[in-house]
Amino acid sequence: MIVEPKVKGFICVTAHPEGCKENVRRQIEYAKKQEKRECPKKVLVIGCSTGYGLASRISAAYIGGAATLGIMFEKESNGRRTATPGFYNTRAFEKFAAKDGLYAKSMNGDAFSKEIKEETIKTIKEDLGKVDMVIYSLAAPRRTMSDGTVYQSVLKTTEKDFTEKSWNVDTDVVSEVTITPATPEEVESTVKVMGGEDWLDWMDALKEADVLEDHAVTIAYSYIGPELTYPVYNNGTIGMAKKHLFETSKRITEKYESDGIKAYVSVNKALVTQASSAIPIVPLYFAILYKVMKAKNLHEGCIEQIARLFTDKLFVETPVTDEKGQIRLDDRELREDVQKEVMDIWAQVNSDNVRELADVEGYWEDFYHLFGFQFDNVDYTQDVEI
Repeated sequence: MIVEPKVKGFICVTAHPEGCKENVRRQIEYAKKQEKRECPKKVLVIGCSTGYGLASRISAAYIGGAATLGIMFEKESNGRRTATPGFYNTRAFEKFAAKDGLYAKSMNGDAFSKEIKEETIKTIKEDLGKVDMVIYSLAAPRRTMSDGTVYQSVLKTTEKDFTEKSWNVDTDVVSEVTITPATPEEVESTVKVMGGEDWLDWMDALKEADVLEDHAVTIAYSYIGPELTYPVYNNGTIGMAKKHLFETSKRITEKYESDGIKAYVSVNKALVTQASSAIPIVPLYFAILYKVMKAKNLHEGCIEQIARLFTDKLFVETPVTDEKGQIRLDDRELREDVQKEVMDIWAQVNSDNVRELADVEGYWEDFYHLFGFQFDNVDYTQDVEI
């Protein structure tokens, strides 16, 4: 089949297997060039197939030489439609890892479910014995509980209406949008999906089954962003979930202190992902931020961020954290000079000048790369096996 991108709103409904392979290959090549660290050797990555989770798996394997077990929730091809990009990414990673003599196994299913937790524990016992690192990188829109209750996350404020500039990625129109407050039930539901409850459930299940090494480390990912986006992000429903995630990190560390297990939250930089593309106001901020950070030679993608996490922040003599105990990979994004330039551009940007003042091309390049498109060394006119 000749596979072309089919974009609907903030999602692409096709993925290119060779392009996804190239995306993984480039990240592996970057990780191979980084300074090696004494890292955990048996790593579980919950949410391993795209974005920060994929970069984490690659970094664990190619910076630390780790065996990796990954959990994903992806769709295979049915012969008429392509698989999801995460499916192709994972298959590509497994092939590269096998070629390089690294253990890599993946399970496809709902990471929230009891069944996947049990299957994961069984695989750890059979193949690895125990794991010494757990990376929690889920970005799910909904969560189904064991009793069948479904919780759905929402992208809303928690206080009052928030009106700000937003960029329609389809039409290039910059106009104002208003985001309305969530109900208490919607806030609770978002925290259930995107907070730390399931992360703690995983750690408890692994510890109970005795497949977690003493002195293991676990990490989850978060985002704070600039004051501009606080109403919809840091102080919005997502922010409430991320605050719960951070509180959970402290709870895990306290609960398993006698075993030397430590939990961290890494606050990462703004990047184009399948999840972030859906948030109003945020894509315009991202496109402007890309412009500013690239001009200052500060821009990083997922693999650069997570490689820096491994080499400069986490696996050093003393992990580098802020006063709250969070690892800050957003340090360059939130630099005073970067944010001043972003806000100066934000005040000027409109539909007429958005392509001049923001890195629209860079935004779209990252977006298409997520689905395996627009790599200059992939021939998209060729038939591929989907």
